[in-house]
Amino acid sequence: MRTKVMTLCVALILTGVAQADSLNVRFVGHLGMPGWAWDVALSGIYACVADADSGLRVVWIADPAYPFEMGRKDTPGYALGVAVDGDRAYVADCQGGLRVMSIANPYAPTELGHYNAAMAYGVAAAGDYVYVADGTNGMPVVWVANPTQPVRVGYCNAPDMARDVAVRDSFVLVADANCGLRVISVARPTDPVEVGILPGHAYSVALSGDYAYVADYYLGLRVVSIADPAHPTEVGRCPLPDTPYGVAVSGRYVYVAADDSGLRVISVVDPANPVEVGYYHTPGYAFGVAASGDYAYVAAQAAGLVILQFYGGGIEEAMNDEREAMNAGASIARGVLFLPEATGFKPQASSLMDATGRKVMDLKSGANDVRALAPGVYFVRGPKTEDGRPAAAVRKVVVAR
Repeated sequence: MRTKVMTLCVALILTGVAQADSLNVRFVGHLGMPGWAWDVALSGIYACVADADSGLRVVWIADPAYPFEMGRKDTPGYALGVAVDGDRAYVADCQGGLRVMSIANPYAPTELGHYNAAMAYGVAAAGDYVYVADGTNGMPVVWVANPTQPVRVGYCNAPDMARDVAVRDSFVLVADANCGLRVISVARPTDPVEVGILPGHAYSVALSGDYAYVADYYLGLRVVSIADPAHPTEVGRCPLPDTPYGVAVSGRYVYVAADDSGLRVISVVDPANPVEVGYYHTPGYAFGVAASGDYAYVAAQAAGLVILQFYGGGIEEAMNDEREAMNAGASIARGVLFLPEATGFKPQASSLMDATGRKVMDLKSGANDVRALAPGVYFVRGPKTEDGRPAAAVRKVVVAR
């Protein structure tokens, strides 16, 4: 009876929030969790959720409106962070250390091995190496080529409390709480060396290109140039209404899990002037976030996994060579949008968007019935890129009676 009442309460909360305070972000789907969802990582059509004392949960998200749990694997500690690399998930299990999981069979994730980190908060993985944010114990480098016997091969001190970690090429960035952002060279994994520091109060960090996006306790979102890793430099900052805990980047937008203020969406088109362009007050406290395309997957603690879609980016018409590639894309007759096969265009993965960027329908090859749509200007968007970003190439169409 207690479980049914709790489920009903969460459902009522979600219904209310779906109509509550938001800007350019809509509610898509939700999956309750038995524990507290702290972090989430994406792997194709699956989301891996670090669910505190309920361990690792593998969630099917191919239809984001109807996520469901595929499999689970409990852990001995408190799952606070998760990273995915190939068919492995790496769980930062607090006092349970680093847990190495196989998700090759998402219905039955299995533990392959573990490393006895003292207080694992966050984790990042790249090839044969895993980097652990181990609280007051710094950042161990763990070799996982043999996943049944993970071995620490290197270590770098963090003077305060390593809370999160991100890796790119031969550099690892550590969010070291009150000692800010630390840049570590792992060109030699057995001998990691700190090469740069940015003072602050860093809780989490995400990377894209030459920029790091830092969730700072007091300063909000900080945009940091790491073009010169030895001299990380803040180039822009966006204040937030609450403490930022998780951060993810997709395309030109940064998604921030901001505790009681839910999901915040920041445009970083101009890195020197990041601007909030959307938000959604999630049920539960927004603590972790992952992003793919225009979807955000929020680990909202007691509320579980909340899936949201940002639609405030609008649509940009393709230019130059991209526009030329779309010339064979779509033609329109009254009530019917015809989408033929074309060499440079994959209509089976296309969408029809309105002028605000909302998807109004999926498109297929051949005739598409658009009689139910209001007359006006729409856009055909092609397939997503390999990293999940929306296609740059779009074509304007006019729906007429």
